[in-house]
Amino acid sequence: MSNTELEIVVDDPTAPEADSPAVATTRVVDVTVSLLLLVLAAMLGFDNWRTGIAWDSTGPQAGYFPFYLSVILAGASLYGLVAAFLSRTEASETFVTRAQLRRVMAVFVPTLLFCLATQFLGLYVASFFLIAAFMRMVGKIALWNPLLTPFLFTATTVVAVDVAFDVIMPKGPLEAAFGY
Repeated sequence: MSNTELEIVVDDPTAPEADSPAVATTRVVDVTVSLLLLVLAAMLGFDNWRTGIAWDSTGPQAGYFPFYLSVILAGASLYGLVAAFLSRTEASETFVTRAQLRRVMAVFVPTLLFCLATQFLGLYVASFFLIAAFMRMVGKIALWNPLLTPFLFTATTVVAVDVAFDVIMPKGPLEAAFGY
């Protein structure tokens, strides 16, 4: 028997279309990330230089080690820039297509909203909404399950984290209404 006879192929009905147009090439992403890291390294290097990068009578100043780490980060960023510009194969290689980006955004946007909602609603209520939204919208699960599961998860988390381990977590107006 050959390997192809043993192979089971399952098609993913939710897989992005193969003919989706490209949004960005690998070279563009490499250059963008390298430039952002270079800017970060420059900011960190300046801030640590301002703090002090020399040795004094007690040893290294506060910015000594972080400054040299930012120098290493800057060097790696410059290497990434040079490698991206010298690479001929990455110039036209697709990094992400429109369909793939849509799937990534389906996870990124709710997660970003969760981070923002945590500031106003507290961690537990925001977690409830995030889990319910993912189960309903991404998982397409029947309505009763995306309401029951996040409630049980959130209640269990409150008992484990806040009650049993006494860890302070961001609270919102709902917890305040219950005097918690």
